[in-house]
Amino acid sequence: MNDRPGRQSAPTIADVAQLAGVSRAAASRALSNEPRPISAEKRERVIQAAASLGYKPNLLAQSLTTKTVNLVAVVVNHIHDLSDLDLFDRLIDQIQAIGKQVVIIRIGSVGHVEEFLRNGVAYHVDAALVFSDFADAATVRRMFRSDLVVMLNGLHDNLSPVVIPDEGSGIAEAVSDAAAKGVKRAGLVTGRASSPVEQARIAFYKRGFAENHIELVRTVQGDYSYESGHAAAAILTGDDCPEAIFCTSDAMAMGILDVCRADFPKNKPSRFRLYGFDNLSLTDFDAYPISSIGYDKNVYARQMVEFIANPCEFHAGQPPVIVPTRFFPRLTS
Repeated sequence: MNDRPGRQSAPTIADVAQLAGVSRAAASRALSNEPRPISAEKRERVIQAAASLGYKPNLLAQSLTTKTVNLVAVVVNHIHDLSDLDLFDRLIDQIQAIGKQVVIIRIGSVGHVEEFLRNGVAYHVDAALVFSDFADAATVRRMFRSDLVVMLNGLHDNLSPVVIPDEGSGIAEAVSDAAAKGVKRAGLVTGRASSPVEQARIAFYKRGFAENHIELVRTVQGDYSYESGHAAAAILTGDDCPEAIFCTSDAMAMGILDVCRADFPKNKPSRFRLYGFDNLSLTDFDAYPISSIGYDKNVYARQMVEFIANPCEFHAGQPPVIVPTRFFPRLTS
C-alpha cells in the first residue's frame, strides 16, 4: 500500500507468489515465456493468483533479466498479396506459441533501407525474418544490430540461416501436367524482375517448357497482384491465345480467370488451361478452383520459428533449409 489514502499500489510478483503459496522465483517462472521448468499445478495457481490481483508483468524488467524483449521483426516490402495473408497468419501463430510477438516492418524500397541505416534507426528485437527483396543479410544485421536474421528472400550469405522452398519440383510437375494434356504453346505472367526468388522461379518455368517441348510464346510482367493478372488477360487471351497460361502467383491467375470466365464453363478450360502459384486457401473455394503450385505453409513457418527458438543450433555456412513444393491440380487445368 502507498501513503495516499484510498489508493492502492499495483500488485507485485511477491504478492502473486504469496497468494499462490509459491516462491517468488517460481511465480516469475510461471508467468515468464522462458522454457524453465515448473509444474502445471503450480503454474495454474500462479496464473489464478495473478488474475485475481490484477497483476501485470513488467515486460521491461523481464527483458533486462533475460536479455530478450520477446519481439520478432518480420521485414516485408508490403502486405497486400493474398499469399502474404495465408502465410503470415500461420507464422504469427507459431511465433506467439513460443512466447514472442511480431512487429511488422515495411521497407518498400532500397532507399528506405538506407534511410533506416543513415538515421540510425534500429529496433530492439530478438530476431528478424526477412521477406523483403530490398535488403540483404548483412544490411539487416546492421539494421537490428543482431546476428539472428533468417533470410527468406534469396539475398542470404553464410552468416545467416536460410529457409527456401524448392520451387523447381512443383513447377516441373505443373508443366508436365500441361504437356501430358497436349499443350504446345504457353504464356507466362511473372512478378517483380528485381526479385532473386522470382528470377529463379522464371528459370524453372523456362527449363520445364524446354524439357517438355512447349514453346513460350509470350511473357507478361505483373507484380503478383490480382490487378496485374486482370491486365495481363487482355494481352494474352486474344486471337493468338496460348494453350496454357502459367502465373507466378495465384492472385494474378485469379485476375485472368475473372476476365475470362466465358472461357471456363463450369470452371473447366475451353480455350486455354490456367495455372497459378502459391496454392492459396482461396483455390479450394468454388469461385477460384485454380490449379496451383505450393508448399505446406505450416512446415515453412515452423522451419523459420525453429531458428528463432533455438538460435544456437545454427552454424556459419550451414546449408539452406529446403521446403518441398508440389503441384495441386484443380479444374482450370
